[in-house]
Amino acid sequence: MSNKARNVPFFNYPYVFTSREEQFMETIRDVGRRGAFIMQKDLAEFERHLADYVGAKYAVGVANATDGLHLAVRAAGIGPGDEVLFASHTMVATAAAIYFAGATPVPVDCGPDHLIDPESVRAAITPRTKAIMPTQLNGRTANMDELLAIAEEHDLIIIEDAAQALGSKFKGKCAGTFGLAGVISFYPAKTLGAFGDGGIVFTNDEAMYRKLLLLRDHGRDEDGEVVMWGLNSRLDNLHAAILDYKLTYYDEEIARRREIARLYKTYLREVKELVLPPGPDGDPDHFDIFQNYEIEAENRDALREYLREHGVGTLIQWGGKAVHQFEKLGFTVRLPNTERLFQRCLMLPMNTSLSDEDVLYVSNTVRDFYGYPRV
Repeated sequence: MSNKARNVPFFNYPYVFTSREEQFMETIRDVGRRGAFIMQKDLAEFERHLADYVGAKYAVGVANATDGLHLAVRAAGIGPGDEVLFASHTMVATAAAIYFAGATPVPVDCGPDHLIDPESVRAAITPRTKAIMPTQLNGRTANMDELLAIAEEHDLIIIEDAAQALGSKFKGKCAGTFGLAGVISFYPAKTLGAFGDGGIVFTNDEAMYRKLLLLRDHGRDEDGEVVMWGLNSRLDNLHAAILDYKLTYYDEEIARRREIARLYKTYLREVKELVLPPGPDGDPDHFDIFQNYEIEAENRDALREYLREHGVGTLIQWGGKAVHQFEKLGFTVRLPNTERLFQRCLMLPMNTSLSDEDVLYVSNTVRDFYGYPRV
């Protein structure tokens, strides 16, 4: 391949819209001409379709995934005096959802797969522990067998932060369907992205479902009677209609991401200075959707600068800090695996706007930096 530089942004935001602009505009016109903006049939249909897609009984569209987690915690009866364990390798929103429900977020360590470490969970359990909130990160689902066993042993609730994992599976079961509730994000850069914020909560528990419906709409029941304190956190109908259309070709999107991951694995597996995520074909227990392609890299910062100089965008999640490392939040725990990871982690471009040539260029630029021959 030529050494000529390319421009490969980390994420091509205009592509979210321009990729199928005509079809999106048709959907927008349809919703607009019907005046169907809040809690109309489009939302109900999307909720049903997405619940069917993941194998959940119920789905409740909400304004964003942070709200979804917060409402799920409240609906589960978790509040002041309770502790909820979560992996510190996550966005601060995971912990904030716990905090604003009145409970105490307790950060735990991650394992080699960058996901919540079951042994760290065990070590953090106290008499106040009420729940575990695993983050199904980067499009991979944690080993839920171990977490479910811990939850059963200690009578704990599981609420999944599956914001990055729509359609990801562990042993054939979708992320977001293992515990009492699971939450997905529709942020534009997500695998199923809206044109703004949005989220959904899955549950198989009817009582939980009924509480979530009340909590997202001011505590109002089907007759409009206010029966409890609630919030205003409804997935707007326009986004629901757009997302419902995008769901019709979502499997194609995931197949392409898995192909990109396969290419990265092929081009970079001999680079000894890197730790790559598991490939899409290497583990029958996991079906990964590759929301992100997060590597570990020696001399990470210099590699990132070299990639930038050669037109390749990268990202270190959440400003390069785990949740427990934000000092003003008051955490004092030390989590060695997570802290080491944040000295090494880097995300390469991973989205369906990438061409095979883009992936090859990114990979060859990485190989150039470490002194490997180009492929």
